[in-house]
Amino acid sequence: MSTKLDNYDSNEIQIEHAPGVDESLYPKKNNERTVGPISYAFMWIGDGVNLGNMTLGASLVVAGIATLNIYQTFLAGIIAIAIISTIFALNDRLGYKTGIPYVAQLRMSFGIKGTIISSLLRGIPAIVWYGIQSWIGATALNEIAKIATDGSFDHVAICFVALVLLQIVLSLFGFHAIKWVESLASIIIMLALVYVFIILLTSHRDAIADTWVHTKGSWGLPFFGFIMVFLGNYAAIFLSAADYSRELKTGISNGKRGTLYFVSIFVAYGFVLTIGAMLASATGVTNPAKALAIIVDNSYITVFVSIFIVIGVIATNMVANIIPPAYVITLLTKLKYKPAAIITGLLALVAFPWELVKDSSAEGLNLFVLIYSAFLGPVVAILLVEFYILRKQKVDVAEIYKPDGQFAGFNPCALIAMVIGAAAAFIEVDLAWIVGAVVAAIAYILLMKFTFKNSKFKKGTIFEN
Repeated sequence: MSTKLDNYDSNEIQIEHAPGVDESLYPKKNNERTVGPISYAFMWIGDGVNLGNMTLGASLVVAGIATLNIYQTFLAGIIAIAIISTIFALNDRLGYKTGIPYVAQLRMSFGIKGTIISSLLRGIPAIVWYGIQSWIGATALNEIAKIATDGSFDHVAICFVALVLLQIVLSLFGFHAIKWVESLASIIIMLALVYVFIILLTSHRDAIADTWVHTKGSWGLPFFGFIMVFLGNYAAIFLSAADYSRELKTGISNGKRGTLYFVSIFVAYGFVLTIGAMLASATGVTNPAKALAIIVDNSYITVFVSIFIVIGVIATNMVANIIPPAYVITLLTKLKYKPAAIITGLLALVAFPWELVKDSSAEGLNLFVLIYSAFLGPVVAILLVEFYILRKQKVDVAEIYKPDGQFAGFNPCALIAMVIGAAAAFIEVDLAWIVGAVVAAIAYILLMKFTFKNSKFKKGTIFEN
């Protein structure tokens, strides 16, 4: 029986044995949640303070010229972060109240079989990001090795493999390991970046001013396109918001969670993007690990900063790029969480991140973000329409886990709406996320309202294949 979400107590949710579903995907009960609001905030600060976000800031500078000036960059960032935190607070509510993960949430809209496609759209970009973050971290680790060996060791690929293997080991400890890694990393890395920020302001002010501050920039498509890159960068994370909110202690209102997301992401994301743009303006290098080595012309300090970069990479991957794809692999292969986490790390080794993040340009990374966000925008729109408009926040959690229940087949309306939204997004790739999300939302509402209206199935249910 569907129940209004406000009336749920996850301690009272009883799930019968669900064949093929690992217990790690069962609803997280209130008394099993160990993450408080402060640790949760530090987790998102730690996630935002990463080299991938810094690279996106650096992508503003192409051939020594910034596509947006500093004022346009900050305004684009504020708009994007406001949208991100709003969607986060809306989409995390189901996981927060009921304790179910993202892959279970998908079943309400796509059905058990349809979930296979939509879950892969979340898992694959996360694995690629896992590789990207690890490759950037490997360049920093290589800088440490070069200094330690007086230049005799210079093998980024070996550092890449070593760093991924380390993260695989850490990921085996699950969400409990994330709390302490993130809390430590967020504080240490922010302090290190403040130091880098001071160096950039004092020693490279003129180059930054000429390249970024005083440039004319654009209020046209590049401005709105960069907002989409901001959104696209977080599209996979707020899509699987339930994976994180199900770990958060209860008793925090929707408004407070939204504020928590906004403040955390604004502090971390805004600061890191700014430093990324400043580094690229000062050095002409878009790989932040290498740009930092140029800016910090001191071996000891370079080692110090590089260590922070590596910690930041690990912290980000632990939050954003390991747990969601591991849950997806668990769902699709019936493996336990730990083997799934190992497979996630091994797949990151073959994600070809060196093709997306090059010293001279990060345009490949931007294109990657825009392309996958063309698919993720429609998926999150469908989830929100399903939950807030069609179901009016009424959920039968036990039904979600029944292999032969209401959600046993696939919902053609969701799959068709997703394809329509993605196709519309590719008409203007620079605005992919917002175009895909709006078109898919409208298509899904119309399809669910008018399709199969003479069928024995009721609106809001999943149609058997």
